[in-house]
Amino acid sequence: MQNYDDLVVDALTRVKEIMPWDLSEMLAAGRQPILLDVREPAEFARLHLPGSINVPRGVLEQSCEWDYDETVPELATGRGLEMVVICRTGKRSALAADVLLQMGFGQVISLKTGVRGWADYEQPLLDAHGAVLEADAVDELLAPQLRPEQRRAKSQR
Repeated sequence: MQNYDDLVVDALTRVKEIMPWDLSEMLAAGRQPILLDVREPAEFARLHLPGSINVPRGVLEQSCEWDYDETVPELATGRGLEMVVICRTGKRSALAADVLLQMGFGQVISLKTGVRGWADYEQPLLDAHGAVLEADAVDELLAPQLRPEQRRAKSQR
């Protein structure tokens, strides 16, 4: 039986990753990939990369196809476009990029280290209103929010 991290490792055998500085250079050079953030809407609203679109991983496949409530035209017509998939740490984006490759998207890359790495590289992040967030606010928003019942018992560690 595979666990979550095993699934990510398996996906990364097929998915190309780039680091935040690579994405920054790509954007500075004028390349305009689709920046696809696959986090949940509340996560995206708290902070996101400028120019990114939010399509939660749970509706990704439907968002890439016509005739669904979740259809996103940029994705339904974007199989030939360059795309960088983004999440908080780079794990969900690797899984999502793997699915996109299976669906015929040929130029899909996952942002290794995700939004957290983008913030660590001191690149701009926006809030729900489009305002640039201060570094201290970003750190707080990206801090783990685990409740006690979500933690593994010490006897299982």
